[in-house]
Amino acid sequence: MEITTPAPLGQVRIALDEGEALHVLHPKAIVAFQGRPAQREDRIMDLANAYRKRKWVRSRLAGPAELILGLPAGCSLTVVDIPEDSDLMFNFRHVLFYTEGLRMQSRIQKIKTAWITREWVRMRFSGPGRVGVFASGDLASVELDPEVPLYAESGALVAYPERADVRLSVYGNTLASQHMNVQWELTGRGPALIQVGSPDPGLAEQLHGDGWFKRLLREVLPFGSVYIK
Repeated sequence: MEITTPAPLGQVRIALDEGEALHVLHPKAIVAFQGRPAQREDRIMDLANAYRKRKWVRSRLAGPAELILGLPAGCSLTVVDIPEDSDLMFNFRHVLFYTEGLRMQSRIQKIKTAWITREWVRMRFSGPGRVGVFASGDLASVELDPEVPLYAESGALVAYPERADVRLSVYGNTLASQHMNVQWELTGRGPALIQVGSPDPGLAEQLHGDGWFKRLLREVLPFGSVYIK
């Protein structure tokens, strides 16, 4: 299987060899397909997966064939190799496709975690195989440390090891903790995948000439970004 993500962002080209198959979880992302019509077979997802993806149909594409997938503006695709002993748990909404042969298992999150993140289930893939992950902007991989915690915004964390110690937290002094979104605090071993295309809206405001006094009040006052418009 050959997967090409040329610059600029916005398209993914995939070439499937004889005997290879790919499951696409967003069928409308398939903008072009070169192969025999019978090589595409759409199937109804099981109820649990349909609920997580807010989709009811997935496409199975068999080789030999080529296809082009379109991505939303500003999004990128990263192909993650999944070994047999992988324990990475993914936010299922970021999974665009996966190779046939991978096994999926649902992992229920703790109630206190799910209540804040509104994410009740994460998906664990067992390999070998490959998963196509799309994200806002680029996808960064950060190696976890057993002693030094990694803090990542809850909405930016795409995948992390199941054996990692994960807590909801904020960090820094009082002023810092008042001006940040809820963070995931992670320690352990293995990679954490983080999408980095969610910039601080305050950066855009500065470009549009927002007054310095308003910006100062937002920064200094507790919850100033909520009350100062």
